[in-house]
Amino acid sequence: MKARELGRGSVVVGDRVALAGDTTGTEGTLARIVRVQPRMSALRRSADDDDPVERVIVANAEQLVIVCALAQPPPRLRFIDRCLVAAYDAGIAPLLCLTKADLAPAREVIAAYEPLGVPCLVTCRPFTSARLAGPRAALAGRTSVLIGQSGVGKSTLVNALIPGADRVVGAVNPVTGRGRHTSSSVIALRLPGGGWLIDTPGLRGFGLGHVTPQRVVQAFPGLAAATRDCPPGCDHLGGDCALDEWARDRGATARLDSLRRLLRSREAGAPG
Repeated sequence: MKARELGRGSVVVGDRVALAGDTTGTEGTLARIVRVQPRMSALRRSADDDDPVERVIVANAEQLVIVCALAQPPPRLRFIDRCLVAAYDAGIAPLLCLTKADLAPAREVIAAYEPLGVPCLVTCRPFTSARLAGPRAALAGRTSVLIGQSGVGKSTLVNALIPGADRVVGAVNPVTGRGRHTSSSVIALRLPGGGWLIDTPGLRGFGLGHVTPQRVVQAFPGLAAATRDCPPGCDHLGGDCALDEWARDRGATARLDSLRRLLRSREAGAPG
């Protein structure tokens, strides 16, 4: 239960809270959440890009694991871009997890994110202890949140990493290439080696109406410093933007181009 004075929507998965009452968990006992501690991070999304009202999905995550299939369904880079924008805005470290490498190569997707320095894991079915060593090492001792579109293999990965998780696994529609929603709620699961894995429902889109370009650029210290010479209200997409000169002087045009791809993803609408 939650204390009435906390109001609606005040507690989300990942929050650290204070409890009052009987916390033994014995059947028939009752405890209440009476206080929510300040959040270290908050992953947010809006209903759509025209809605500036943000909704917190997960609190206190240290790492955002963006799960993307290499086939069935095909990779949708614009969705990855928008998840990265949300991660940088929230101050959460991103990790790209590419699944179904047994069906398609990963090199093109990896190359798209190398200029931004986004770490990447590649997974291949069937899952074995050796093939899960990389994901286990990346998740150990941390609070990570998994996010991805339906059908990318997120629940399959969770079940492999956490015996007994029993997350429902869906199939991909062969006509539309879309996955069917299976998970319907956000849930935190304790990892066997320490740490927490927060699973989220499969998403079709990710609204970024609450994110400003400057908040995204701040995630890249070198680029952020260069924007001091930008004209007022610069959207950092071109024109008189000071980032062009900064990138030319440092041979970092690929990095700037990748950043601008992320910024443009905010204006292109939620991916279908």
